[in-house]
Amino acid sequence: MDALEILSDLENVFPYFQPIFSADEQLVIAYEVLGRYQSDGTIISLGPFFQDDQIPDEYKFEVDLLLVNQALEKALELDEEISIFFNRNAELLMYGNGEPFLQTLLDFEKKGVNLKRIVLEISDRNYEGDLDQFDHLLQYYRTYGIKVALSSMEKGSNFERIAELEPDILKINLEALKSTATGVNFNDVLFTISLLARKIGATVLFENIEMSYQLQFAWKNGGRYYQGFYLHPPAAEFVPRDFLLYRLKEMFHDFISYEKRKLETVFSTSEKFQTKVHEIVMKNKKLGYEGLFQAIVKEMDQAAFRMYICDEDGFQKSANYFKDKEGWNFQGEYKNKNWSWRPYFLENIIKMRNERKGIMSDLYSDIETGETIRTFSFPMNGREYLFIDISYQYLYEHDQLL
Repeated sequence: MDALEILSDLENVFPYFQPIFSADEQLVIAYEVLGRYQSDGTIISLGPFFQDDQIPDEYKFEVDLLLVNQALEKALELDEEISIFFNRNAELLMYGNGEPFLQTLLDFEKKGVNLKRIVLEISDRNYEGDLDQFDHLLQYYRTYGIKVALSSMEKGSNFERIAELEPDILKINLEALKSTATGVNFNDVLFTISLLARKIGATVLFENIEMSYQLQFAWKNGGRYYQGFYLHPPAAEFVPRDFLLYRLKEMFHDFISYEKRKLETVFSTSEKFQTKVHEIVMKNKKLGYEGLFQAIVKEMDQAAFRMYICDEDGFQKSANYFKDKEGWNFQGEYKNKNWSWRPYFLENIIKMRNERKGIMSDLYSDIETGETIRTFSFPMNGREYLFIDISYQYLYEHDQLL
């Protein structure tokens, strides 16, 4: 992209606006400002211009400041509840020590733009400057009510950096979800980011939503805000706040119905396992661990691939009884290992002890096999707890369990 051509033709530089929708209200809650340039009747994105390391920062800032002024001028017609997102990499944000950009915002504050509506979508990847100065500038902006969104959250993000910045919004790009090569790990990372957002009080925004299943994924994984061509492409004009109100309500209803069916399946399967395992344990409690495992296999060979018994502190009292290609085998090396460090282990022990019934776990990746599994845990008595790992094959054959 010819930078000099753009700089000599600034009258053809203008902002586009992509709406961001909320899960709770199903309304437009913000717009992201995106730069556009019209050349020979064709409108092209200015993304490559701002991402080109060969173009001097002062050129980029001149074009950016023009876009900011045009966008804020147009934003004066928006409802006060609607926020404006501005993309900023660290170099652009630090230009002039951040003062020219802030002064522009302050000028528009006098015109009626509340700075609490401004969201800086920032990225400090590949930034070679002083990160402390960058962080101080962000904190300075925040004293004016300006919010910070951290972008590129899908690309192996540094969780320590997230904790340092304490962003108001974590922005996750769902483009990778289109690939059939995307594995379970991608989903797990995004789930982890959602949990992190909850811990630090940040809101999750999913972008690049281009298909309905991506919207469903975003909804299921803690996304409060959504953005993408599937919802609405960037455009020169704003849309009514309730533009997708009824469509989103219908889609969320479908998502909710689907999740309810899955949860009902998990609950009914857990109840079925509870009845079956309780009956087996009562009939065979005098046989010892090995005899009990063999009795369970006779009834649950198609579902289970591993079982073992722990005490309430997580120390394994039995060997593993494990199913491989050769059949069922005992693995004595697991005896006396402790599993209390696992997430929710002690919480589930207390729950089983108090409710006196088994628990079906959520989906997770097995450390040894790498497969997606569930575990059914059962309180045999006040001291011993039985754990039965359910195979991926069984979950797949009962697809509402996946």
